[in-house]
Amino acid sequence: MAQMNGAPTAPRGGNEMLFPIIVMGVLAIGLLVFGYVRGKGEHIEGLKRTKDMVVPVLPLLLFAFIVAGMVQVLVPRATVSHWVGKESGVRGIIIGAMAGGMMPGGPYVNLPLAAAILKSGAGISTAVAFLTAWSLWAVGRLPMEIGVMGLRFTVIRLISTCIFPLLAGLIAKALFERG
Repeated sequence: MAQMNGAPTAPRGGNEMLFPIIVMGVLAIGLLVFGYVRGKGEHIEGLKRTKDMVVPVLPLLLFAFIVAGMVQVLVPRATVSHWVGKESGVRGIIIGAMAGGMMPGGPYVNLPLAAAILKSGAGISTAVAFLTAWSLWAVGRLPMEIGVMGLRFTVIRLISTCIFPLLAGLIAKALFERG
């Protein structure tokens, strides 16, 4: 993550992304070559399955990046800073946690959104609370969780994890938003 004034900021998509791209590229090419060398046509089947996964996700990914970009452009930095910036204190952490818990979608939606709110002036504590709540609470998953695990289990899990997004935000604030 890039740093600005001692506090981490959202990656800009340049050099920060190079290492993961190289690692995934080497892994993907290595697996393709391995599938090809085995001579059973697995590399072709793997590419067909890749297409089956990419095609439905691509529109979501595109729209998520449009939302992330538009948030940065349309929401005034002063407004973001006031409500969820590092000077917003616990209020910003709570807002971030509540927003994260309510967000639908997977990482393709929420990671670009978290990066966008950071670039728009949100504090790192807000982004940490947002992503932690999204990971733990995700209301979009609740119907399936209740159906598979049962209501009692889901309520116990939610109660036992309710403090973690706030705690994660407070830890991030203490460690990275000094000054």
